[in-house]
Amino acid sequence: MLGILFCLLAKKRVSASELAARFECSTRSIYRYVEELSIAGIPVEVARGAGGGIYISDTYKLPAGFFTKEEYAAAQEAMLAMHAQTSDPTLLSAIQKLAARSKSERLSTAISGSILVDSGTWGDERHFSERLTLFERAIKACEVLYIDYVDREGGRTRRYIHPHLLVYKQNIWYVYAYCLSRKAFRLFKLGRMRAVLETEEHFERRPFTQEDIPLSFWRTENEIEATFLIAPPALPFAEEWLGIDNVYERDGQFYADVTIPDDEGLVGRILSMGAGFKVLSPENLRQRVLEEARKIAEA
Repeated sequence: MLGILFCLLAKKRVSASELAARFECSTRSIYRYVEELSIAGIPVEVARGAGGGIYISDTYKLPAGFFTKEEYAAAQEAMLAMHAQTSDPTLLSAIQKLAARSKSERLSTAISGSILVDSGTWGDERHFSERLTLFERAIKACEVLYIDYVDREGGRTRRYIHPHLLVYKQNIWYVYAYCLSRKAFRLFKLGRMRAVLETEEHFERRPFTQEDIPLSFWRTENEIEATFLIAPPALPFAEEWLGIDNVYERDGQFYADVTIPDDEGLVGRILSMGAGFKVLSPENLRQRVLEEARKIAEA
């Protein structure tokens, strides 16, 4: 029945006798399979008379999730075996379409109940999604990866890693991996990788617990308590960065009282918010922002 379905997807129109000859069954069996496909929700049409035949609308596509990953693989294997026997070009076309559909579903967004998750970035032409899929595949296969990585200071290193887990935190994807250079587990940001190569070498997984993963990235000694004044144009960006629960209104103006990491990227992040985002305290942070703004103006 799957063979019939993909023949119909690959061809404009085909007769029942042609299908019966291809699949070595009776035309009566073909019509029974067509009826079963219709019951399953596939819009198969049967046109009688000259120029008639069995067909599926050109606008129809298999719905996402129609097959499981295992069913996709099984269908492709069966059709490849059939193509090896018949060398039918329409079967080859169907196999290629099925493979493309399978890949498309692996890279698409995922919906679970009332939650939709899109692994890509805005404007992403699936490059990031493909990278995410590569890491997922390497983790499952315990495959060593070679990465070209840029750290927060701009330093560039090339290293071999053993990927163990993908981590999604605050809209950023990381991979928790054992670094062969550092001889320890590290969190690597996927967006900082200039290149990722599969090595076809494999590793044995190392045991770890959720408590081992540094999900609390901020060190207490590097935290500061800050208060910001936020103008309406900067409000959406401030709420996204600081958290909407930390922003409040008082006397017609918006403020945020937060504890944030005082790292090398803090001043730049504040400047990126624009003139509608002002530091009220601490004074040291306010002066650092002013000094950096002067440097930019004088450059």
